[in-house]
Amino acid sequence: MWFIWNKTKFGKYMYAVGGNKEAASVSGISVFAVTLGVFIMAGVLYALGGFLECLRLNGSMSSTYGTGWEGDAIAAAVVGGISFSGGIGKISGIVVGVIVFQALQVALTTMNIDANLIFVFKGLIILAAVTIDSLKYMKKK
Repeated sequence: MWFIWNKTKFGKYMYAVGGNKEAASVSGISVFAVTLGVFIMAGVLYALGGFLECLRLNGSMSSTYGTGWEGDAIAAAVVGGISFSGGIGKISGIVVGVIVFQALQVALTTMNIDANLIFVFKGLIILAAVTIDSLKYMKKK
């Protein structure tokens, strides 16, 4: 993914469309084609991730396995510097966000903190990250 995002024309187009669709369109980029390509690529990667997770678990988990992970994924991305407004962020930032969230999970679990309180801590971190992102976005405008 890093190679696609940073070393290919399609990766540059993704950043352009994510940052400003109108400007990308005016500069000759097919916004529809790039958006379609991103959704296709995401679908293939989701399928690959699901397949690998099934292999890891031998297909023996319940249908509710993984419920709630989407919130952690979004939170880790936002903490890592990915902007809600689009077009801003790096893979290294996502890795930092994942490490921060996993370290928080391990630390709070090791200290025998109640699981519901862990959700509160995660929520506060998400709230702080979203607030900072919103302030940066408002400052730009």
